[in-house]
Amino acid sequence: MGDRKQARDEEFQAFVIGRWPRLMRTAFLLTGEQHAAEDLVQSTLEQVYVAWRKVGSADEPEAYVRRVMINAHARRHRRRLREFLAPKDDSGLAHEQPDTGDRIAQADDRNALLTALAELPARQREAVVLRYWEDLTETQTAEAMGCSVGAVKSNAAKGIAKLRAIPGLAETVTQGGRK
Repeated sequence: MGDRKQARDEEFQAFVIGRWPRLMRTAFLLTGEQHAAEDLVQSTLEQVYVAWRKVGSADEPEAYVRRVMINAHARRHRRRLREFLAPKDDSGLAHEQPDTGDRIAQADDRNALLTALAELPARQREAVVLRYWEDLTETQTAEAMGCSVGAVKSNAAKGIAKLRAIPGLAETVTQGGRK
């Protein structure tokens, strides 16, 4: 019994170590703040650890964890959506440590892009983050968001359109996302 628990703990630890940068990037893009992203990832991993036997045996454990994270993020901000969409202090945006393979890190004005992304409505932001920065398919994004593929297409298109409408970001969005 103890050996199985230890093996499960080691499997969970290996999963966390291997996925931490990607989970943090997703959480940061969803929350817009480094500390909030850390809290979101940690609370997500707490929930996942309790159910690791089920999660670890899933076909795509990372997709399961991503869905838990999106649900946790939605629950946290459902009541405070207006306050969340208009952050008063963007200093947390400058503290995110870019991943060298992160396309968004190549943008000329990272802070402006992240600020604009944080101002999108929650569903549009989720669709843009998962579809373009996490490079998920429309089907994977729909599963993660718990909606239809059509809703993903609509939210992503509206989000990208809003980003393109911001002066100076049109070139960044076109280069960093899909045309």
